[in-house]
Amino acid sequence: MIAQAIGGNLDYAVMLCYFVAVLGFGLYFGRYTTTTKDFFFGGQRFSWWLISFSCIATVVGSYSFIKYSTVGFKYGICSTQSYLNDWFWMPILVLVWIPIIYYRKIQSIPEYLEARFDRKTRIAATFIILLYLIGYIGINLITLGRTLHTLLGWQVVTGAVITAVAVALYVYIGGQTAIIMTDLVQGLILLIAGLGLFAAAIYHFGGFGEFWSLLPQEHKYAFSDFNAPPKFSFIGIYVQDGLANTGALMLMHQGFIMRFLSLKSVKDSRRMVVCWILVLAPLAAIATSCGGWIARALVNNGELTTEASDSFVKAAHFICAPGIFGFVLAALTAALMSTADTLINAVSAIFVNDVWRPYVKPGSSDKHYLRVARITSLCAAGLGLALVPIFMKDTIYGAHSMFTAAVTPPVLTAIFLGIIWKRYTPAAAFVTIVGGAVLIGLSFIWPDALVGPFDFGMGPDSYKFMRALFGLLAAGTLGVSVTCFTKPKPEAELKGLVAGTQIYAMRKFKGGQPNLKPGGKVRLQTKLDKSLAGENVVIVSQPALDKMAAEPGDLLYASHIRWWYGGLRSVHVKAGPPAGSDQSELILISPEDAATAHFTEGQQVVVEKIM
Repeated sequence: MIAQAIGGNLDYAVMLCYFVAVLGFGLYFGRYTTTTKDFFFGGQRFSWWLISFSCIATVVGSYSFIKYSTVGFKYGICSTQSYLNDWFWMPILVLVWIPIIYYRKIQSIPEYLEARFDRKTRIAATFIILLYLIGYIGINLITLGRTLHTLLGWQVVTGAVITAVAVALYVYIGGQTAIIMTDLVQGLILLIAGLGLFAAAIYHFGGFGEFWSLLPQEHKYAFSDFNAPPKFSFIGIYVQDGLANTGALMLMHQGFIMRFLSLKSVKDSRRMVVCWILVLAPLAAIATSCGGWIARALVNNGELTTEASDSFVKAAHFICAPGIFGFVLAALTAALMSTADTLINAVSAIFVNDVWRPYVKPGSSDKHYLRVARITSLCAAGLGLALVPIFMKDTIYGAHSMFTAAVTPPVLTAIFLGIIWKRYTPAAAFVTIVGGAVLIGLSFIWPDALVGPFDFGMGPDSYKFMRALFGLLAAGTLGVSVTCFTKPKPEAELKGLVAGTQIYAMRKFKGGQPNLKPGGKVRLQTKLDKSLAGENVVIVSQPALDKMAAEPGDLLYASHIRWWYGGLRSVHVKAGPPAGSDQSELILISPEDAATAHFTEGQQVVVEKIM
């Protein structure tokens, strides 16, 4: 069936211009990608605020506006509870996980699992994580396909194909740097569009009180009932989204690992996480859910007729003037592209670092691996498209919940126990992943027997959510039980890989004792010095070292004086012996390091100590 198109030519022109602009923006930053480190980690140079927006753009996928507006239309403001349950992961993230992966220079989740446990655990996790990421690509592509079906009357697969091609193209050329920079723009756009739509709706109704009065009483609660309704209960959302899905995003989602490793320092990760989870996530919860609230108020006011699944698009079309509606459509496109690009790049990273490099072509040149990474990006988009017909059989919310609840618990449990429990053994980790996956698979054959005992009286309608609780408990029980009867790795092999041992990873990262004394920043003028070629060392004066509380051998970070570059033009270097008094305002840097940071002779830069 061909749907009737919504919107006018001006709206579609705005959407098309945005689509082309973001594609061009992403392709432009391809010039910053010359190595696999650039392609996967953006050179580890970006500031906390830029990565915060990039992370929220990735979290808010194309499915988010449709998914949360749908439940917002059905159940009210409790639709935000899915976005507001991330905070309890913050201590684990900033105090344990990010320091481990950053200082140990972990390039992928399977790599960590081999270092912490053994190779067979790495292989098992590689398969599941690739399935998780490719499935996520498929969910994002079908969402925009369905949205374009509503808007333009296109077939769902047609919209999915067009978007997949565009995203794969700029990821192919620009890699992580292109993703981070485009996601900054897209994160801003989706927040502005969603919050702007809410503000415009409040104005339309004549004030917040009038809008609030149009919502049914049962739509005004921040949380749904503990075990009702079965398809959106508090316990179901908490288990599937707060524990399984959010835990997976934080600990096993390769795309987020790559964002964390793109930060200029671990210190910046604390600011990034606070901004992301405590500031931007609540705003995103309103931006993505408000379409459903607005549509419900319009329906109750006799101004609109819509189904829950179309509530966001139809509410936006009703509230927005021509052209502005096109901007909101652009936000939908932004949400899709900002999640799909991360997922595609993440699949490429896992394939290159955990399949191609160790097993197919070990010891090849970085140029070869970069070429394989780019080709894999295209293949990942194609595999995601192949899953679109499968996910079309369910609602977006149902498909997303079922998929994450079924796939994430085993690997998530293994990582969580691995980073907090030294006694946790390699044999236990392998059984956790493989055995947990088998038990979850069996829960689809005997759902009443395996998932039923954990449904809190909600019945089969809750199994998509409560399968996450079954999976976490089953995998955790296997892991703890096997640990009690098997031998752990020696503590000497766990340094820097578990909580409480991060100082060892810091020493390995720096190649010496970390300098944790607080210091300031200095502004210096670059001078290219060919004698420093190949050493990754800079020379600054003693007063400059004193102001930074730095010593020779410490890690420094030099960046462009314009903070809004967010670290795009920057480089990590080591402090060499202090310069003479006649060079007190200079930083002597090699031409290679200057080229990496896109510095020119005589340019003013800001220098600070990292450790």
